[in-house]
Amino acid sequence: MIVEMRTYTLQPGTLAEVEKRFGESLPGREKHSKLAAFWHSEVGQLNQIIHVWAYDSFEHRASVRAAAQKEQGWPPPIREFVASQQSEVFHPAPFSPPLEPRQIGPLFEIRQYTLTPGSIPGLIERWSEKIEGRQKYSPLVAGMYSEFGALNKWVHIWAYKDLNDRARVRAEAAASGQWPARNPPGVVVKQENALVMPASFSPIR
Repeated sequence: MIVEMRTYTLQPGTLAEVEKRFGESLPGREKHSKLAAFWHSEVGQLNQIIHVWAYDSFEHRASVRAAAQKEQGWPPPIREFVASQQSEVFHPAPFSPPLEPRQIGPLFEIRQYTLTPGSIPGLIERWSEKIEGRQKYSPLVAGMYSEFGALNKWVHIWAYKDLNDRARVRAEAAASGQWPARNPPGVVVKQENALVMPASFSPIR
């Protein structure tokens, strides 16, 4: 399986209209493959939407996108509001949960780490030893590494009830001694995070 994460930066003040139009166009698109998640940014870079799609393979992605283009109303009529677009493709780690509809938020944290080349396998091994204990505190939505887009990137997405829940979970997980799955010095060269909220039609919410 591969996961495509598409991030669009919007003109300020257009988010509500973009989500409305996207939601109205979605049924035609979902004849071909289902949306995994749709979020908008709350903290971090603002005026962004993130939509996540899972495919069986790159061939499946190509065929689905070609078929969807023939649907009336797809892509959604939002081009006038979009300032920039970014697409990245990831492989899920072995412990990454299925991207199935779940009500586990509504606050989600997307954490993106850029690693030194060749470091992803070691990180996955270290996480594999710790992730079961960490998920006792809050659900992991996805743990995945980049194939196309920015390289050497590790993305992990977590669900929380609210900011207070996030603070509590992170403190308790750290106090347990089971988290974080620490990396050797110099492995992580850059870290970013964003807090996002789901659209009304997001299957993961």
